[in-house]
Amino acid sequence: MRNAVLIDPKDNVVIAIEALEAGAQAVYVTADGATHRLAVVEDIPLFHKIARADIARGDKVVKYGEYIGVATGDIAAGAHVHTHNCASSDELKDADAALQDTASAGHADMETHATRTFWGYRRSDGRVGIRNHVLILPTSICASDTTERIADAVAGCVSFHNQNGCSQVNVDQQVTIDTMAGMAANPNIHSVLAVSLGCEGCQNDLVVDAIRARTDKPVRTLVIQQVGGSIKAVEEGTRIARELAAAAALERRVECPISELVLGTNCGGSDTSSGLGSNPLIGEVSDWLVAQGGTSVLCETPELFGGEHILARRAATPEVGAQILKIVADYEAYVQMFGAEMREGNPSPGNMAGGLTTLEEKSLGCIHKGGHSPITAVYPYAAQLAAHEGLVIMDTPGNDPSSVMGLVAGGCQLVVFSTGLGTPTGNSIAPVYRLTANPRTAATMADNTDFDASATIYGPDSMLELRDRFIDRIIDVCCGEPTCAEALGYTETALPHICNYM
Repeated sequence: MRNAVLIDPKDNVVIAIEALEAGAQAVYVTADGATHRLAVVEDIPLFHKIARADIARGDKVVKYGEYIGVATGDIAAGAHVHTHNCASSDELKDADAALQDTASAGHADMETHATRTFWGYRRSDGRVGIRNHVLILPTSICASDTTERIADAVAGCVSFHNQNGCSQVNVDQQVTIDTMAGMAANPNIHSVLAVSLGCEGCQNDLVVDAIRARTDKPVRTLVIQQVGGSIKAVEEGTRIARELAAAAALERRVECPISELVLGTNCGGSDTSSGLGSNPLIGEVSDWLVAQGGTSVLCETPELFGGEHILARRAATPEVGAQILKIVADYEAYVQMFGAEMREGNPSPGNMAGGLTTLEEKSLGCIHKGGHSPITAVYPYAAQLAAHEGLVIMDTPGNDPSSVMGLVAGGCQLVVFSTGLGTPTGNSIAPVYRLTANPRTAATMADNTDFDASATIYGPDSMLELRDRFIDRIIDVCCGEPTCAEALGYTETALPHICNYM
């Protein structure tokens, strides 16, 4: 009766998949099918690590076949391994990175099957949407309440609360404009009504020009100060929104190959079950989609930290490998400008309660979402993603809503989101499909969970069986089935801030 998991033969820890009391036996199975028993010398919470053998102070703690930190004291076999006796190590990270070889990419062991299809909306620019929204776009915070009232008044319209758009330095404002343009260009959007106050930094014409540089879809504009105030702006905006929504309603779904899908991947509220079960499942789906000719996007740059050298080994070219290493180094340098370190905010208290000890451990679980495919490109935040490109990386923050928004602004029609502890994260433009491999979370957060992936850890289903079931569910969502977040109307949104307000 297995109650622990050994991930890699090189690991010197195993993972408790049940809470274990001191004196119990941790039972795990090795790759050769042999069952092993380990006497537990202290209480082990669910999904926490147990020393598989004695680990001396200063030795590496190894999980996923890679170091996750260094022992800060002697750890006896059967003891709890966590923040009290294990810590991150820049020395280990730097030593491992020095051995980096980016000359050849890894390859997914994946056969190409007959291409699946979904029913989507073919846009005039050739891309395919899986939703048919009219976006009521606030170009600044000062227009956000107005756009929300317009969107609420007309079925088929969506909006969000934009906290940016004014008092920004040029580079910060440009990221905001690029993000808004990407949101408008997302193929899930039929048409756009851009609403500004009139005096903000992100003037309507700047935003509209950026939208038209990406797409030729219909764009209408409204300036609150020019029409005579908020009430008149809501009235006029509602009239325009009804016209756009009526035109959108004439669109019909057509059959499209799954290779048209640009799939975003994200994780949040992580615990050990994320890296153990749900993220590897996403990785299997990612590899499958890449084999079908689609695009899968890995993101959350702070959560690549400590695993970037592993990803760089899988780069399709040395140049891409260098870009992977650079975005992580640049992010770390940026955080250090403010006297902080990457590890100060990661893992979060919730992550640690769920069994994650170091940022390296969290990152090694996080990058499982990218499967085993070669990495073909690295994109800046909100940059236009290409279809049929395989596995790529987008440089985004680790914050869930802003990371998801970068993916959506890049053109992802759908985001799959793994969680260990549960999260309500959604998005107004693209469906966010959430899964967990933690059975307790699947039960307690059922309102927010689309797919129970706990069988990836506990069985009886195989990973391939779960992959195929997950693909079926993704295609259902692509064809219009709402996610939990959509059913609840949850659309958490955040745009990144590079610099404080002027």
